[in-house]
Formats: sequence, structure tokens, C-alpha cells
Amino acid sequence: GSDLIRRVEGGHVHGLTFPLLATARGEKMGKTAGGAIWLSAERTSPYDFYQYWINTDDKDVERFLGYFTFLPIDEVRRLGALEGADLRQAKEILAFETTRLCHGEEHALKAREAAKAAFGGGGDTANVPTMAVSQDRVAAGIPLYELLHECGLAPSRKEARRLIAQGGASVNAEPVVGEEVDLILKLEHFLEGALMLRAGKKRYHRVVIE
Repeated sequence: GSDLIRRVEGGHVHGLTFPLLATARGEKMGKTAGGAIWLSAERTSPYDFYQYWINTDDKDVERFLGYFTFLPIDEVRRLGALEGADLRQAKEILAFETTRLCHGEEHALKAREAAKAAFGGGGDTANVPTMAVSQDRVAAGIPLYELLHECGLAPSRKEARRLIAQGGASVNAEPVVGEEVDLILKLEHFLEGALMLRAGKKRYHRVVIE
């Protein structure tokens, strides 16, 4: 009470604060802003962690390379000065370095290979996030919106249907026409026992038949 107040009167208190980290668009990089990433692999997989940094806004690349990697500052400036298609290289380095620091080099290499495979640039599809469905279920037909929700590309079936209706879903790199909200996936959609789902421009998930 009063004794405690008297003991701290006249003392010196020091505090250390940091500004909230924001993107070039002024958006906070935090869980309250949505789209948060976690250091825990259970909360955010190494693949999704890698993809987060690949999708960095062009204007943020140099700044984030300086903040989140141990690259020499001269290299950071060189990469940040790249333009157009060459800037993709800088984003790949940012994604690899941040993933390597958080999850280790093995997971960073797998995430990079998975990204190449998902985007049609070679790579090992075994490293792409994958879920399995039964042969019987495929034979009966599976609504696309169900799979989008089950594999985590949509937070609910309702949101999955909205995604399809807005033209934001693809199957095996083929965009699904918005009217095909109730598209049923069957065996013919699986190429050699697997199909690739895409939500938006850069979120992928592979589905295989058990």
C-alpha cells in the first residue's frame, strides 16, 4: 500500500518499446491482423511458413531481408534493388533464409522443392502439403467445396463455396468456373492417383487416393 508507494518515489524506471511491425501497405504483421504465421511447425507448417515470405510485397523485400535474415547488408541491398521478374529471386532467398532459421535447412529445402512443384517449376511433389482420401469415397464422388475445406484451403464449407463462386479455385491448374460451385470430383480428376487443388493464386494442397 502506502509503504510500497513511498519506497518507489524518486526512483528511476526504464522501459524498452518497439514499434509494431507493419507492411508497406500499413498492415500490422500480427495475429490480430489476420493471416498470422507461427514459429511452431504445429501451428504453421514449414511449407506455409515459406509461402508466407514468398508472398511478400515487392516494397517490403529489402526491409524484411534486413530484419529477418543474417545476410550481409550489401547483399540485402543488392537483392532489394532487383526489379520485375528478378525480384522473385530475392523473395525466394528471403523465404529460404527465414525458413532455415526457424525450422532448419532440411525443412527449408523441402519447402523450396514443394513450392517449385506446386507452381509447375519441377521439384518434388512429395513435399507439397498432402491429404489422402479413400478409393471408395472418390468412386462415390467428392464435392470440391468439401475437399477445399478439409485440406485447409477454406475455413468452412460456406467459404469454400464462396471461393469457387468467385472463380478463386483450381483443380490441376485448371480454373473452376464460378457456376460450378457444386462440382463433384471423381476418379477422372485424379492424375496417376493425385490431384492438385489451388485456392487464390498461391495456396496449394495435393490430394491423393489411399
